[in-house]
Amino acid sequence: MRDKNIRHGGINREGERIVVKFRDNETRDKARFAIGDSQPDLLVSETGDSSEPKLVATLKPEALLKLGEFALKQNITTLHNRINELGVAEPVIQQQGQDRIVVQLPGVQDTAKAKDILGRTATLEIRMVDDSTGALEAALAGNPPYGTEVYSERGGQPLLVKKQVVLTGDRLTDAQPGFDNQTNEAAVHLTLDSAGARIFKDVTRENINKRMAILLIEKGKGEVVTAPVIRSEIGGGRVQISGRMSTSEANDTALLLRAGSLAAPMDIIEERTIGPSLGAENIQKGFQSTMWGFAAIAVFMIAYYQMFGVVSVLALASNLLFLVALLSMLQATLTLPGIAAIALTLGMAIDANVLINERIREELRSGMPPQGAIAEGYERAFGTILDSNITTLIAGLALLIFGSGPVRGFAVVHCLGIMTSIFSSVFVSRGLVNLIYGRQKKLTKVAIGQLWKPATATVNGKK
Repeated sequence: MRDKNIRHGGINREGERIVVKFRDNETRDKARFAIGDSQPDLLVSETGDSSEPKLVATLKPEALLKLGEFALKQNITTLHNRINELGVAEPVIQQQGQDRIVVQLPGVQDTAKAKDILGRTATLEIRMVDDSTGALEAALAGNPPYGTEVYSERGGQPLLVKKQVVLTGDRLTDAQPGFDNQTNEAAVHLTLDSAGARIFKDVTRENINKRMAILLIEKGKGEVVTAPVIRSEIGGGRVQISGRMSTSEANDTALLLRAGSLAAPMDIIEERTIGPSLGAENIQKGFQSTMWGFAAIAVFMIAYYQMFGVVSVLALASNLLFLVALLSMLQATLTLPGIAAIALTLGMAIDANVLINERIREELRSGMPPQGAIAEGYERAFGTILDSNITTLIAGLALLIFGSGPVRGFAVVHCLGIMTSIFSSVFVSRGLVNLIYGRQKKLTKVAIGQLWKPATATVNGKK
């Protein structure tokens, strides 16, 4: 209305409505058209009498629905970021109804901390401090200067802060916990984007020897984390937050600032902790299927390839050991999709040993000595093994990049299993074969099963 030079008698918010007062009906009609053109999401209606005409503006139902959907989607994205920072394996975050989100966190030990991290709505604001004489006393007496408000520092001391926000957390590109180089206290190191770094540099240059307040806003309540005095111009986009915080608080604050703020506050209305007894049967069945699959592969390989089958089974066992060791190092939570990926890895890993053994058999059939056949078998089969595993790894990486939840957990174990299977099927089995047959200089025979030779045909009395 200021842009249109339309005067009003006051604008107030009453619950979910905005009420605008006017002196005459003509001005009210002009204001209604101006608001309708510039704010299409508002439903404007006329109230009051001729002595005090009013306009009442409320959000349209479709605009309310759109805002709610946006806030819910934004919160789901933020929760994904925060849960990934927690290091939870295979989280499930789904929308339920119009205003609910279901979060499943397998493997979380500290549920209280998880709830605290998920529900907090921390945002960062940088403002200037009003240090003018008598301003703080007047504010504490109930008459704050225009454009200021009172906040409390971490020590409990009141601080008069200007309402104008210099920078917000939207300009952050990274936030990492650390320590203050001078006091060795826990701190959070912030990195601003190019626009934020330029704004921060200009503000610090123009306000030397003045105080700057860094506020952390959570659920509508603000707290001044620190309010240092600007000694010189600060460039480079590097900012530090420190002030009576513990190492745990610094870690949590950095996590919240990295993940972003929630678009709308959330309340936990239902919480369930599923104990191991409910999933024990499924996990037991998954391990049994893996064990039976390993046993069936071992029986077939030993019966078909004899000593080389034993070597293949030992290499397969080492592959399983390497895979579990890698998952343990990564602190991954082994769920049912992960167990399924292990079972699939066993079947795929033995394929490499089958290629090697069959290649050795072909060389033996062509009359090559056993030592030469073993060397040729491993060298010539390696290219085929590498090609087949790379194509499978590409599919696994696609699942890892575009998948989420259980699909992503399956892809992680699948990709790790491909890499360990290449190592175990080629290098581990080659080492075992060299240990068994390598010291025999005049090797005449190897136990690799029946060498099936093609039958000879007789044509016109000749073979």
